[in-house]
Amino acid sequence: MGIQPHLRMARPTLTYMPALLWFRRDLRLHDNPALLEAATAGSGEVCGLFVLDPKVWDSAAGVRQAYLLDSLAELNASMNGKLLIRAGRPEVVVPQVAAQIRATSVHLAADFGPYGVTRDGRVAAALATAGITWAPIGSPYAVAPGRVTKKDGTAYRVYTPFYRAWLAHGWRPPANAPTSTPNWILLDSDDALPQRPDLGAITLPAAGEKAALERWESFQRNGLSEYDELRNRPDLAGTSTLGHHLKWGEIHPRTILADLDDSPGADTFRKEIAWREFYADVMTQQPTSRRISLDRRFDEVMDWASGPAADEAFTRWARGNTGFPFVDAGMRQLRAEGWMHNRVRMVVASFLVKDLHLPWQRGAHEFMRWLRDGDIASNSHGWQWAAGCGTDASPYHRIFNPVGQGERFDPNGDYVRRYIPQLRHLTGPSAHTPWLVPDGYDHGYPERMVDHSAERLDALARFAEAKAVSTRD
Repeated sequence: MGIQPHLRMARPTLTYMPALLWFRRDLRLHDNPALLEAATAGSGEVCGLFVLDPKVWDSAAGVRQAYLLDSLAELNASMNGKLLIRAGRPEVVVPQVAAQIRATSVHLAADFGPYGVTRDGRVAAALATAGITWAPIGSPYAVAPGRVTKKDGTAYRVYTPFYRAWLAHGWRPPANAPTSTPNWILLDSDDALPQRPDLGAITLPAAGEKAALERWESFQRNGLSEYDELRNRPDLAGTSTLGHHLKWGEIHPRTILADLDDSPGADTFRKEIAWREFYADVMTQQPTSRRISLDRRFDEVMDWASGPAADEAFTRWARGNTGFPFVDAGMRQLRAEGWMHNRVRMVVASFLVKDLHLPWQRGAHEFMRWLRDGDIASNSHGWQWAAGCGTDASPYHRIFNPVGQGERFDPNGDYVRRYIPQLRHLTGPSAHTPWLVPDGYDHGYPERMVDHSAERLDALARFAEAKAVSTRD
């Protein structure tokens, strides 16, 4: 189900000057303030536009590209086939479309990501030159970044006080639906839009607003009450898997928060929503943190592995061939589904940084290529948390044991066997330790590439040296 190029049509006869609605990370029609304002500004006539930005598209792997195309197909269907999709640089495409329909305003949800802010500045400047109003409203967050601050007006650097202030600040209820269905205006287009990548045996979940709402309703019935107990178990369906829906705005966090009560499961889930908003806030205040460690010692004096051997180690990690089943299952899940369980994300990140001694930025980049829910703020700061150089107060000394984590959170080995066929002959928890089973390697699974105990000590020594160097300097 790909997006095909629109057939060329005659330019529609416009009763009014319609408004332009630029979809980005809000691929839905409900709970969409920008749509409401566009419908009002255009007297009911709206041109809905999505721009396939080559800077974003070209950096994504096939899984991410396919999911986006699926989501756009669903949005297009909900708009009766009248979503205008054009490829190109937004600062060129958006003013061009606005001029074609004689729009006096462009409506959109604000983007707080580093690239989004820069891109939007260029688009707004181009529109201003043409006398067209730039009208951002709302954001992909319940509370927009920068709204929650300390009493002195500065930003929070620690999650727990941020969470308390975020709760106290509160958020608006979901936006109302339009009083009437917009008259969608579709211009002709001959853009050669990309075909959906062939993912082979990979099957992605259903995309779009309808799928997002159905998934949320299902999780409320069947998972929310146990979320606080089961969310760390990758062998069980204990998470909401709403991340990709939130990433693309197929559902807004307001919609979710409005349904949450004070039960333990709901309270824990609300905190996870807040983590997403906290990381967005941190990145808004410090845009370079998407690639620069908040603890600069990690970039300036830490002794990271480098050279051909380090590159080979990274490749084995990325392809799920480290010889540590819990790590490898996670990396294989990433490439198979464009998703990885959050507990496993922490473990594979710790392994890359503290067992292989590679900088977190390499892992963060790999994740963003593959994750269908890849959010730059959550991804970069999640990696910094695992590396020990981010907002979390826990030090670098927190090093996950990949075997112990597997035995604790995948106690029967079901998660490992699901993604590593070479270990399916092993029963129960023995899937986590094939080196202890006589036939553990009979089906071609690789032996462990490092000694975790030794690498743990090495990691601690590297950090101690970096700390000593920074102290002397």
